Amino acid sequence: MHVKKMVAGMLVLGGGAACFTPAYADQLADIKSHGELTCGVYSNVEPFSYPNAQTRQLEGMDVDLCNAIAKHIGVKAKLEPLAVEARIPQLKLGRVDLVVANLAYTKTRATQIAFSDAYYSTKEVLVVKKADASKKLTDFTGQKISAADGSTSAQSIPLSIKDGQAVTFHDTSSAFLALEQNKVRGFVTNQMTATKIAKQVDGTDGAVAIAAEPMLIEPIAVGLRQNEPAALDAVNKALQAMEQSGEMSAIFDKWLGPKTAYGLVRTDKVTPIGQLKFTPVS
Repeated sequence: MHVKKMVAGMLVLGGGAACFTPAYADQLADIKSHGELTCGVYSNVEPFSYPNAQTRQLEGMDVDLCNAIAKHIGVKAKLEPLAVEARIPQLKLGRVDLVVANLAYTKTRATQIAFSDAYYSTKEVLVVKKADASKKLTDFTGQKISAADGSTSAQSIPLSIKDGQAVTFHDTSSAFLALEQNKVRGFVTNQMTATKIAKQVDGTDGAVAIAAEPMLIEPIAVGLRQNEPAALDAVNKALQAMEQSGEMSAIFDKWLGPKTAYGLVRTDKVTPIGQLKFTPVS
């Protein structure tokens, strides 16, 4: 009987201890408490986040987006420069609150972090010689197509061209050179790079064109830690508010729009990734 009373007492005490275990504040509450949102951004990737030549302060599309999101949440933004490969690890370790670094949705990343609604979609496109400008992707069945090694551009080739033979190179310049030297029938890269290259060689013997059909569509979104619904909801509400006010389009046009070197036209709106029609890469 004495033993039973002791065990019962321990259970009561254990239950009481459990009741008084301090609750951990969620991420959004912490951000508001500190009055600061730490954004992981590129350390030097134009036009997303890079140091101004005069002031050495970071500027770019992702810097503007981070500042705008922080303002909508009601806090100040703190920029944390990251290498490309450090974006996901630093987020998972909690060293940044979110990542705003032209982050594309992939199936692997989606198992590691949470994604906000997409605020625009970038495209992997096929760059071809002018003579092939009117051809469709089906016309390149079984052909050799170049891309940078380890890129989503390379992954898009077997996904978009039947029996397409991916020929990969160390960097984008080498992959494009293969097209110029007629070693491949096409070269795949992102839309911004393709547009810039096409402008640079326009009017020369090496002039190229961008195929009308995109190889792959990649939603770009804000990366957050998993299991933080309040923070995710706050970011999505900020993005939706920016869309409605025109702020999102203004930021896009400033850095990527028709009057920039990239010459892109934003046709997308802020949209939950689950509502988009696209083939995600691994």
